[in-house]
Order: sequence, then structure tokens, then C-alpha cells
Amino acid sequence: MTQIAFIGLGHMGLPMARNLLNAGHSLSVFDLVASAVDELAAQGARAASSAADAVSAAEVVISMLPASRHVEGLYLGDAGLLSVIAPGSLVLECSTIAPEAARKVHQAAATRGIALLDAPVSGGTAGAAAGTLTFMVGGAAATLERARQVLAGMGKNIFHAGPAGAGQVAKVCNNQLLAVHMIGTAEAMALGVANGLDPATLAEIMRQSSGGNWSLEKYNPWPGVMPNAPASKDYRDGFAAELMAKDLGLAQEAAQATASSTPMGALALQLYRLLLKQGQGKLDFSAVQKLFVE
Repeated sequence: MTQIAFIGLGHMGLPMARNLLNAGHSLSVFDLVASAVDELAAQGARAASSAADAVSAAEVVISMLPASRHVEGLYLGDAGLLSVIAPGSLVLECSTIAPEAARKVHQAAATRGIALLDAPVSGGTAGAAAGTLTFMVGGAAATLERARQVLAGMGKNIFHAGPAGAGQVAKVCNNQLLAVHMIGTAEAMALGVANGLDPATLAEIMRQSSGGNWSLEKYNPWPGVMPNAPASKDYRDGFAAELMAKDLGLAQEAAQATASSTPMGALALQLYRLLLKQGQGKLDFSAVQKLFVE
């Protein structure tokens, strides 16, 4: 049993923390939303009064936060958690943030003798609930081996992407591709339906053909094609469009830093920003389908 502090109990963090409890670990949890803390406390976690309280006796600290500024605010500075986490502890930073922000936190942790991995995830809320997430890990290989048992309590696939920040690079590349094939799927679905095809039939034809992709296989954006997909639930739950826009912005930052050409990623970002301007940012990212339907 490992003493774990878990900070950030949103749509992803809450089921991840629950799986660690179910795996037999001892958890102290904190979130600004008290109801999430109370839910886990009812299942056996210790409800911490603050992030600093949560990490006070932790061997492992896990954070799952919305953006780079939240992660830097949590860990860095005189009042940051790195000033109170015990040297020798392990930090698993699972948020999706800018690679450079991850490297900054890595460096600060190293000066304190704290082992840290940037370990963003893929798999969505369904994967978080099922414990089948994919972890893309940046940091020392030896630190990953130390963390593997804890990560295995939340996910099924654990990849060492490379040194500090590499997990974040892998994540923004993955999410850029996810956005591009989701947009392409939505566009093709709208085209077929506008020309008289049944959406479920069209989806199955493309899924079994050369146009097949993860969006068609697992997450069709057309309402009613997949009963359990967010599209069939008014695009509720799932991975928010505003978060996809954030990740696409991070991908563009990475592209600019390396003078990489990413025209499809740039277009995807503009389409998701358009969706946000229409007030759809809280909906699942498959709501990009709405841009192709009157």
C-alpha cells in the first residue's frame, strides 16, 4: 500500500483516484470542488484541507489540473508544493501542459531532490473510469520503473516517451491527430447524410474501409450512431471542446518552437476556436460535428 496524495478531482482525476483506492492504496485528496473530495472521502480517502495538507505524508503525489498555469502555480515558488514535499518523494504530473512548463517543474523538483515524471494520459473519461488509460511519460527511465505500479492502477498502456517534457510532446502530437481525424469524420458524416445516406450505414462502411479511424471506431460524432458516445447524449460529458482547443494551441506552440509545419493542426485549432465562439466549449469535442450541420 502506497501513501498517495491526489490533487485535482475533475472529470479525469476523480475516476483515476477512485481506481487507486480500489487498488488498495491510501489516498489523501484535494480539490477546490468540495463535493468531489466528499465523494472520495465516503469511499475511504482522507479529505485534505489544502494541497499542502494532502502531500504532508505522501510518498507519491499525483496532480491532474487544467493547464500550465495551474501546474506552475501549484508546484513552483516559495508557497509551491515543491517547497513542502519531502525530498525523495515521487511526483506524477498527469495534466496536459506545455512541454516547456513541464521541463520547468522537472528542473525545480530536481533541485529539491524530488523525482518527477510528466505523465499525461489518453483514453478520455471512459478510460479513466475503466482504468485503461494510456500514459505518455517523460523523465528518467529509473523513475518510471519506480512509478510503474502506481500508474498501472490507473492505466493499461505505459510508454516512456523520453526525457523531461517528452510525455507532453507525445500528448500534444496525439491530440492534434485526434482533432484532425475527428473533424474529417464529422465532415464526411455530414456530407453523406446531406446526400441521403443513413448515418449508421455510412459510419460502418467507412469504419470497415480505408477511411477507418478511432473516431469512427469508438467515438462517432453523429448523434444516434453510437448510443454510448457523447454525441448521442447531447455531447455531454467526455473531453470538452475547450480543452481540445487548449491542446491544439500547445501543439502550435511546439510547432513554432521547432519551425515545424503543421497546417492541419493550425486549421483544427481555428475550427475549435470557432466552436468556442459559438458557446459550445463545454460540450464534448465531438460537437465539432455542429459546424457541418445547419
